[in-house]
Amino acid sequence: MNETLPQTEAYSPRQNAVLESALGLLVEGGERALTTAGVARAANCSKESLYKWFGDRDGLLAAMITFQSSKVKAEPAGSGSTGRAALAAQLTGIAATLLKVLAGDVSLALNRLAIGQAKRGEADLGQLLREHGRRPIETRLSALLESGRRERLLDFADTREAYRTLYGLIVRDMHVRLLLGDSLDGEEPAKRAAQAIKEFFRLYGTEENSGPAPERAGAGNERTG
Repeated sequence: MNETLPQTEAYSPRQNAVLESALGLLVEGGERALTTAGVARAANCSKESLYKWFGDRDGLLAAMITFQSSKVKAEPAGSGSTGRAALAAQLTGIAATLLKVLAGDVSLALNRLAIGQAKRGEADLGQLLREHGRRPIETRLSALLESGRRERLLDFADTREAYRTLYGLIVRDMHVRLLLGDSLDGEEPAKRAAQAIKEFFRLYGTEENSGPAPERAGAGNERTG
């Protein structure tokens, strides 16, 4: 695996290195390569340490997915950027990293494995991907959307619906195409992300106003987490 994943606050640098080794094994050898003994050997640690840090195999998989999804995050807004420009920059940044993560070998390997398990009547990995992969990303993006609404930069009634629209504009059919073996044909994540955020603001953007928006009864209190 060529991409270097970021460290997360949930794990120590040593544990992050182990998770990166485990993800590399998954990409190179698939499900059969992802054994406790194999991970311990690749990461140069003991099996006892793996059990202590991550528990059973499902615990290790959950940690791997959390580690992978942690790359998709909003960067702090620049000091000279405010209002709509700041929000658009943050959304564009997280959208670009989302596209890069989804297009990476790790994400594709995890999703193909989950699809294979579902076909066999097993859904454990699919559930782990939803809970530890997709849900944290939804939480991060939803927080940004709600912040934009409080600042009267965005106008929507339902946070989850706004998030789903945003996710659809960003990803479109890209992930399905890649899972089916298609290529991106040189599509640039940054350019695609910028276009998606531009389209999202056309749907939900408002004229910039100063100060927080007044509370509206029943307006978009639905959150995921």
